[in-house]
Amino acid sequence: MRIMLPILLQLLVLVSGSPPRCDPGFRGLCKPTVEEKPKCTDLFLSYCDDMSYTQTMFPNILGHKTREDAEAGAEYLLLSVVESLLRGECSPEIRMLGCSVLAPRCEMAKVLKPCRTTCEMVRKRCSHAFDGINMAWPYFLDCDRFFVSDQEGCYDPLEGLRAEQDVEAVDSMEIPPPEDSATTMQFSYHSNAQMNSVLKKVEDRCPDIARTYSIGRSMEGRELLVIEFSNNPGEHELLEPEIKYIGNMHGNEVLGRQLLIYLAQYLCSEYLLGTERIQTLINTTRIHILPSMNPDGYELAITGVQDNNYGDEEEEGHRYDSQNIGRNNAQNIDLNRNFPDLTSVVYARRRQKGYRTDHIPIPDYYWFGKVAPETYAVMKWIRSIPFVLSANFHGGDLVVSYPYDLSKHPLERNMFSPTPDDQVFKFLSRTYATTHERMSNENARCGSSHSISQKGIVNGAQWSSIAGSMQDFNYLHTNCFEVTVELGCDKFPPEEDLFIAWHENQEALTTFMETAHRGIKGIVKDEEGNAIKGARISVRGIRHDVTTAENGDYWRLLTPGIHIVTASAPGYTRALKKVHLPPRMHTAGRVDFVLQKAAEEADMQAEDETLPSMGTYDRFDPYNQYERYTQMADLSQIREERAEKPWWWNYFVLPGGPAPTWLLRHY
Repeated sequence: MRIMLPILLQLLVLVSGSPPRCDPGFRGLCKPTVEEKPKCTDLFLSYCDDMSYTQTMFPNILGHKTREDAEAGAEYLLLSVVESLLRGECSPEIRMLGCSVLAPRCEMAKVLKPCRTTCEMVRKRCSHAFDGINMAWPYFLDCDRFFVSDQEGCYDPLEGLRAEQDVEAVDSMEIPPPEDSATTMQFSYHSNAQMNSVLKKVEDRCPDIARTYSIGRSMEGRELLVIEFSNNPGEHELLEPEIKYIGNMHGNEVLGRQLLIYLAQYLCSEYLLGTERIQTLINTTRIHILPSMNPDGYELAITGVQDNNYGDEEEEGHRYDSQNIGRNNAQNIDLNRNFPDLTSVVYARRRQKGYRTDHIPIPDYYWFGKVAPETYAVMKWIRSIPFVLSANFHGGDLVVSYPYDLSKHPLERNMFSPTPDDQVFKFLSRTYATTHERMSNENARCGSSHSISQKGIVNGAQWSSIAGSMQDFNYLHTNCFEVTVELGCDKFPPEEDLFIAWHENQEALTTFMETAHRGIKGIVKDEEGNAIKGARISVRGIRHDVTTAENGDYWRLLTPGIHIVTASAPGYTRALKKVHLPPRMHTAGRVDFVLQKAAEEADMQAEDETLPSMGTYDRFDPYNQYERYTQMADLSQIREERAEKPWWWNYFVLPGGPAPTWLLRHY
């Protein structure tokens, strides 16, 4: 019977015409299935066709089993659009790095992994580009997870790119090298990533005079990057004035942002070329430039502009009209209404004996309101450096506005409301307006200021009364004198206008910085030669003092004329000097003071450093309200991922597929 059964099965096969089912119980009827080993196959991913190798293997390092699986994933989609997302920044390095994971190199039927050192180098140089568009560093470019060390037999995924660059270098040996990209101005709008990249390239090109540093982050986590110029970057030098420029406070007012990027490139380039004026400026001044105070608003504004450019051709002049999209920060806070309103405090106390208009403490109640992270960062920055002079750049008009911004009218109606330093502010404002190619020209006026401005300058409260402005805060809380420069009525001018705008403002930007050297400067010491920090410098007839910095040095902006100047400090007797500043004097006059120790009973003349119910100047966020507020914001906004996803999100949400939440920074 056992012999007959196989014969019957074979006959059954012949009759049925189909092969027998494999049954391990019967020897010889079937062979065990042999799995085919993965082998090297030609590389057919179109976005990876410039890799230095031609063969890859599937499954790849990410586990995609076939080429079709790899092409259908969000990872490959990211590589296909990364150049346009990052506006050409870090291209093609990011794409080639991704290809080395999605389509790994295959040799002798074996996958080779890319080198970790290359990945780390690219991440260090390019992570800010992803920060700039609020995108997380892609998980498949995790250097520790998907890349290996040299000892493990890795290869350089950028090998082909470097070979290409070497060939180009050889071919161009006889041709003068092009100007460095750090100093080549591109008259087009820069993304946040491109802006930060330009600033870092300027720092690399001029390391002896330039330094970048961060003062904090925006609500959506974008870095508030500053570039500093000095012959000793990173340090305050005795008697060297500190100045700052701030752009893009309103995210949709973008010209100032671009001009400050160009200014950074210009200062570096001209210094290296040996331009005496720029070298003198940088060697005697410490310059801080924050091109964008509101990078989140800018992202929204630039997206709105791009959206407006689709569809039917629009009327000339309206192509870039972004209205108010992106004006405020990501919390919908107008940053130029978000600073402590110290002007109201001054108005309330102006009839009190001995009232003053300097170093007004921040009221405690301010911290119980909404304080934007951008505002908080700038306030800490202003308090940490003894700034003398500042300008912040806006759009929507063509004029320089000076404090006060809040009207002294009981109902806050627009009304001329000067500071005690009205003459100084008018001088500073005229310096910019008259040096600008068009601003002081009556025929060039535009916007709502034209009926009240005089030769391109206007008092802020007379023009449009607002509370909580940045320029009022600078003047009333610190030694810094700030004006607001409105650069034109088109808040988002076409790119073809950027070249003209730079040339209209270049001289004004430089000349305004030089005015930091007007007035007087000096050092206040005691009889033993020790510097006195926090000594007051008073000018008769001007109820606004400045105070000495850490090393006893001070700067006091003044107009030409004869001034009676007094230095005082608690525990010391006052010292008084008469100062004559000639009209054509373009450097600060040196006026030092030596204060003598006062008898204890005479010390009663020292002014009380506090204002009733307001605490002292040093009480900055005394209840740690900002930290509590930001923790609440984290819970209510970040963990909900905000109703509005980043502008690029819809590119990657594939129908029927999982949402690529690994692209979100705050997921």
